[in-house]
Amino acid sequence: MRMPVSVHCLLAALLLAGSCSAEVVVIVSARNPVKALSGEQASDLFLGKAVEFPNGLHAVPIDQSEGSPVRDVFYLKSSGKAPAQMKAYWAHMLFTGRGQPPVESGDSAAIKRLVADNPNLVGYIDRSALDASVRAVLSIH
Repeated sequence: MRMPVSVHCLLAALLLAGSCSAEVVVIVSARNPVKALSGEQASDLFLGKAVEFPNGLHAVPIDQSEGSPVRDVFYLKSSGKAPAQMKAYWAHMLFTGRGQPPVESGDSAAIKRLVADNPNLVGYIDRSALDASVRAVLSIH
């Protein structure tokens, strides 16, 4: 028996909500002049719909590893897409030549190190990993 997509999404949301109760923050380097991003701006960067920060600086999104609870919560709450929907989205974008998914670069600690060293990178981490090397530009709860 196949479940309707909406039921599948609801079940995924309930599972993900329980697996990562911590707050996710979108981050940029402390050297990046961007002070804040809206939810839509962050979603557009990570879905390949935008390639620049609001100030015109080139933006390169960095993903956490596939299967990461932080990644799953980030996409579910920022774009409304469960992990299976994200796979389908990027398969379609690749097939049509309209985009490439963000590079996967590990966990919150790895993402924070990369973003801290490059003002063009944007990532997301668990709020508990936040320090002065990066700036939170959006909180997702």
